[in-house]
Amino acid sequence: MRSHRTETVLTNTDAVSALDKSDPCDTEVPLPPQQVPKMAAHSSILLLLAFAAICCLQLCQVSADVDQTKSGEPYTEPNQVSIERKLEKPDEVPPIVSDIDPIEKEQDDKQWQSTEEAMVKPETTKEIAPPPPFKDEFKEELVIRPLQSGDIYASFQFRTLWDTDFLKGKRVSHYHLFPKSLGQVISKFSVRELHISFTQGFWRTMQWGQPFLPSPPGAELWVWFQDSVTDVDGAWKELTNVLSGIFCASLNFIDSTNTVQPSASFKPLGLENVTDPRFLRYAMLPREIVCTENLTPWKKLLPCGSKAGLAVLMKSEKLFHSSFHSEAIHIRPVCQDVECKALSWELRQTLNVVFDVHTSGQGKKEWSLFKMFSRTLTEACPLASSSKVHVDVTDNPEGELFDLLPVSPLLTQSVVLGDRRTYAMYDLTNKDTFGSTRSLNLLVRWKSDGGEMMRPLLHSERYVAGFGLQTGEIHTLIYNYHPYRAFPVLLMETVPWYLRLYIHTLTVTSKNKDNKPSYIHYQPSKDRLRPHLLEMLVQLPPNSVTEVTVQFERALLKWTEYTPDPNHGFYVGSSVISGLVPSMVAMDTNNTRERPLFSSFFPCKEESSYFVRVYTEPLLVNLPTPDFSMPYNVICLTCTVVAVGYGSFYNLLTRTFQVEEPSAGLVKRLANVIRRWRGVPQL
Repeated sequence: MRSHRTETVLTNTDAVSALDKSDPCDTEVPLPPQQVPKMAAHSSILLLLAFAAICCLQLCQVSADVDQTKSGEPYTEPNQVSIERKLEKPDEVPPIVSDIDPIEKEQDDKQWQSTEEAMVKPETTKEIAPPPPFKDEFKEELVIRPLQSGDIYASFQFRTLWDTDFLKGKRVSHYHLFPKSLGQVISKFSVRELHISFTQGFWRTMQWGQPFLPSPPGAELWVWFQDSVTDVDGAWKELTNVLSGIFCASLNFIDSTNTVQPSASFKPLGLENVTDPRFLRYAMLPREIVCTENLTPWKKLLPCGSKAGLAVLMKSEKLFHSSFHSEAIHIRPVCQDVECKALSWELRQTLNVVFDVHTSGQGKKEWSLFKMFSRTLTEACPLASSSKVHVDVTDNPEGELFDLLPVSPLLTQSVVLGDRRTYAMYDLTNKDTFGSTRSLNLLVRWKSDGGEMMRPLLHSERYVAGFGLQTGEIHTLIYNYHPYRAFPVLLMETVPWYLRLYIHTLTVTSKNKDNKPSYIHYQPSKDRLRPHLLEMLVQLPPNSVTEVTVQFERALLKWTEYTPDPNHGFYVGSSVISGLVPSMVAMDTNNTRERPLFSSFFPCKEESSYFVRVYTEPLLVNLPTPDFSMPYNVICLTCTVVAVGYGSFYNLLTRTFQVEEPSAGLVKRLANVIRRWRGVPQL
């Protein structure tokens, strides 16, 4: 006899619908005996699912009622919702009995109308007030100056000005044009001013003149902290590590051995609220190499990046194929207006490049944007309120030296570094600047060689003298080329601890006469803790050369303190010379917002002078270096001797000797054959 076995599989939805349609009292269903246990388990599961579904529906209904109450709509019972939805249609409104009072009828009509409007009205949410408008602006400029040496000096200037205050203790969470990473650095470490530069090459002052913003070879960082910072050294250490990650540089190698606290140099360039040198830190890495990985994060700080505006010209393979390259960031607080009742933060990004067009252009001095950068300008940065290109035409007033194409209809004059310069200006925010080609490619064709360049009034050099690896002497030469005016300069020398200065040998001479400094600040070094710091105020006679010399002794380092290439030498950072140089023209400091960016960075306190900062060459000093190959030679020789000696001795101990008899000759073998045949013993 066959037994038929059937299995029933129900989904959750079918189970719930089956339970809804069945009578709650009819829970017993006759089943075959073999299916009773299995269906009992299924029934319990289905009951649990149904109970959960009912609970979810009730919770959803309660939350909907709460939302409806919050939104301002009248509360209705669940069973009234379907009736009111039916009443939304006019043809389904039930007839009204005629014996109702007209006043009550009018009130009922208004009530029904208000109910319908409330149901038709969409759900409203609480309006969030929009954030306040950002009070910031962004400007970009490119200055191109043909040099008398045949080189081209291009200076990019980007300025972001934000009318806010990071130092009030309020947390700034909304950033528009100002980079958030730098804003967080200012707030986190209570930074008052921050100046950092990365430079590849050395600026040749006598050939190129004075740069707009000078910088030493390698990396330079100096920071002013707020007077509320209790642990300045700890904040400085953390700040260098953070900046090292932001700019992909080796700033984490800045420690106490190369950090100083200048007392007179590097005064604040912004609002001078903090002038105590205890809150100033200065460090220099003359050996830092600048490459693409430093330029990429620098460009990302721009509001438009390198996608639009002047930044499209920053092509890495062209920028680094130059005689000089320097990128810098300057952050400082400035006044919002003339009365200076409110504070603004200025972020200035600068990029200075010197192209050797005469050498790379097949012996021609002609240049163009495409030849220098391999790109042309097509548009301004959409976020920039001003985007301009300036070409220096001071030495070409009538066009007798070169032709500039396309011709600029606007000429401007600005006082730059004590000299009044004339510039041809191109406004990139004006579409007519690009012409029909929708591209701007500036081109200069030289007609004749230019005249001699005016020598800078202040120039400096430095070198190491002496012989041997025990002692030496540092010579610093400061030139004053002004024919009849003398002016003071502030000299700052930072010497590593392993060059032990003999401060009693310090001499300052001008025109073969002793020149006694009016101010000297000297901080001696501590071995492996801090470097030497020497600051002095020297008066430079007119048309003179002032020489500063000091002797030193080379220290012996531990073998773990040498660099991987100790025979290359050890770098000593550049000397810094600051001073007010005489000028024939004055700079108006009352209104700096209307000036070109490249002419209004350093403040000017006197009408007859302007501020100049000059960096000397870094020094390369040789120290007594041990022969690091000697351990290798000793190891090789020792291993060879041990292997040869031990091998011979071991061979003598383990070898067995056996006597080897010489083989018999032909005659002896024949004799033995005959004796064997005769039965006689063999020989």
